[in-house]
Parts: sequence; structure tokens; C-alpha cells
Amino acid sequence: MRLPLYKNVTVEEIRLISRSARLRRLENADFNPFMLHSKDIAIDLLTDSGTGALSKPQRSAKEKGDNTYCGSTSWRNLELAARRVLGFPYVIPVAQGRVAEHVADFVMIKKGSIVPGNAHFDTTKANIEVMGGIPVDCTISEAYATEPLFPFKGNIDLEKLEMILKKNSRRIPYVLTTVTCNQVGGQPVSMENIKETSGLCKKYGVRFFLDIARFAENAYFIKKREKGFSRRGIAGIAKEMLSHAEGAMMSAKKDALNQTGGLILLRDEDLYLKLQPYGVLFSGGIQYGAMSGEAMETLAVGLGEGVQDRYVEQRISQAEYLGKLFRNIKVPFLEPIGGHGIFVNAGVWLPHIPWDHFPGHALNCALYLSDAIRAVEVGSLLENRDPKTRQNRRAHWELLRLAIPHRLYDERHLDYVAEAFQRLSTKRSSICGVEFIYETYPMRHFTSKFKLV
Repeated sequence: MRLPLYKNVTVEEIRLISRSARLRRLENADFNPFMLHSKDIAIDLLTDSGTGALSKPQRSAKEKGDNTYCGSTSWRNLELAARRVLGFPYVIPVAQGRVAEHVADFVMIKKGSIVPGNAHFDTTKANIEVMGGIPVDCTISEAYATEPLFPFKGNIDLEKLEMILKKNSRRIPYVLTTVTCNQVGGQPVSMENIKETSGLCKKYGVRFFLDIARFAENAYFIKKREKGFSRRGIAGIAKEMLSHAEGAMMSAKKDALNQTGGLILLRDEDLYLKLQPYGVLFSGGIQYGAMSGEAMETLAVGLGEGVQDRYVEQRISQAEYLGKLFRNIKVPFLEPIGGHGIFVNAGVWLPHIPWDHFPGHALNCALYLSDAIRAVEVGSLLENRDPKTRQNRRAHWELLRLAIPHRLYDERHLDYVAEAFQRLSTKRSSICGVEFIYETYPMRHFTSKFKLV
């Protein structure tokens, strides 16, 4: 047996309410698990964003929090840590990743702009479209194939990208590569693909940006799957990966192991000076960006902890462990396993539910009702409607994402999740699809209301 990486210092009791109580909670939430209360959830796999446990050094760092509006020591500590770990000279603090996207897109995107990338996630796509831009998916075709198990399914299709750059370079404010790529199952992008994408952007005079919410996990997969990196450390691989980009947008709530915050990172001083005032307008002061002094201190520590080899290996091993359990009970999920969780193929597991009755969301409701576990749909519900035709966009996969929070659960919790799926497997045919009774725009999955079909 492998020695666990952590021991529990602070604990929180898990309470399991009755099935009848869970049904009432689900009805009161209009069958939208986003609206459930945390006290009514036993295992919460909705997201790994800001839901993990802080380390002892992070809790100690909180005590040094300096909330001075400008000139804060905490901001200086964060800025230096970001430069040291991530390698960008210019740093703009923001509230979280989607605010980084909004600030950047507000300045760089005009109506009709095109933003090529690898399977834009929900907030990324929405921020682009709200500004009148057009996100264009340039993910490789292997991302959507079940066989063979391609090691870097998050890669950009370079031929497709070059075709778009040739025709539209003046309409492209930046090309975006997300590492790892959440929309296709937390799949990584190879160092070679990042270098070649960067080279194409330079060739056509277009900026190359990275979304680095899960940059350390991506560096881990480069270490394990790409030739020439097996003996290198995660921190060094990550820094080389980021060196090929002119800018980056970061949610600090994932691999930076913080509970709030985000960053915009730049090499171009002129672009930095253009974006900085809008960071103030949309998020907060130029030296805090809606983060408290305490949050900036914990982020400064978390940036370093998040690239430690032992930690990242333990992080990925949890997803691999849950995947092994699912294989044993024949639950279909996307492979190879990505970094931050398991993506169950609800469309395959629940073939009786049509795609526009959202099998992933239906399975999420059934999972909560059965065992008080919450996850999130990543499929046609999350894809939203086409902004012009207003028709539902159909996803490549109808998925239920089980995102594992950082340093929060151990293998016994994951055993409980697998047992819940085993119980559900005998009554899959009774799981109902859902339809809207109230639909919101542009981020409909957070606040819409549903009924069972």
C-alpha cells in the first residue's frame, strides 16, 4: 500500500440526509443541482475550482494578509511568486478566470473577431460571443475518437489553424490553447503542439495565449507521455510550456490551489497598459483585483505548492483510481484519463435519453437522488444555443464530469462514488431526461429551471 501524501488536521463531518429529503431538495432546486445547498450534499464533485483544502503553510500565510488598497505587501508577494513560477513579467490580478477572459476580450475582441482554440469551455465561449466574437474549435479529430487512446487529445489541429490564419489573420485578436482542455475531458496538450501553435501565430502576426487553469496537470502529462521530459520536474516543464505564449489567463482556483482569485499574465508592456485599467473597472484595484490580502498570500504559496512533483502525482492518481473502479463496473468514461476528474459518457450509458433531453444533467439529478453526490453536465446543455439561430448546439459527447477537489477527498470517498454508480447501473432505464421550464442566457446551466420528461 502506498503511503498517503496527507494527514487530516482539520475535519468536517459528512451527513447523509434521507432519500425523501433529497427528492424534496431536488424539487425545490427545480432539478438544477447548482441550486442545491452544500449541507445537503455528501460528496461534491461539481468542480475542483476553489473547493480544495488549504495547506498548513497557506493558512499560516493568511496571517500576513495586508489589505492596503495600493502598495500592499501581499500584492508584492503574489506578483513575485507569479513571475517566479509562471515566468511572465506583467501581472494583472482579477477575481477569477472568467473575469480574466472578460477583461482581455473587452479590449481585444471586436464584432466579427475570430478566436481559434481547442474546444472553448463555457465561460470562454460566452465571453467571446457576448463581445460579438466567434469561437472556432480547432481541436484535433482524435479528441472525439474512442480508439486509439491518443495521449494528447487537447492538441490544436495545426492544418486547420493555419487555414484559418491564412484567410482571417486580421480578424483574429489571439489564438487560445487551454491546458488541460476541460471540454474534451481534461485532456492535455503536448509541448510540441504548443511550440508549433506558437510558431504559426508568429508567422501570421497573431498573439498566442494560454488558458492555464490546470497548467501543472498538463505539465505532468508532458512528463509522462512526451519523449524527452521523463526526468524533468513539473515546475521546469510548466515554465517552458508557458514560455511559448505571449499571454495567459488563469483561474487561480485550480492548479494554483487557491479558493479565489485569477491572473492575467503578459509579456507585452503595451498590451498590459491597455488591459490594466479594465481590470480595475471590472474586477478591482490594480494591486488586488477583488482578492483580499489573505487570498493573495495563500495564492502566492499555492502557486509553488501546485507544481510540486509529489503533489501533482497524487492528484492525478485519484482520477486514475476512480477510473479503475469504473472500468470494473462497466461505467463508460472518456479515456485516456485526464487530470482533474472522470468524464462519464452519459449519452452511451443512458441511450434511451435523447441528446436534447440532456443525459448528463439527467444522470446528475439521478446520482444526487440516489446517493447525495453532485457532479456537473458537460454536453449539449453546457454548449448553449447558437447566438444567431437560437437553436440548441449539439455537443460531441453527453458527459457527466466528476471533478475531484484538490486535497479534499481520499480513496474511501471515491469508493463511495463508484458504489453509487454500481447501484444506479441496475436501474438506468428508469432515469428520466429533463426539459426547460425556464431558460437563462448566456450561461444557462447555472440558473435555468427544469422538469423531468
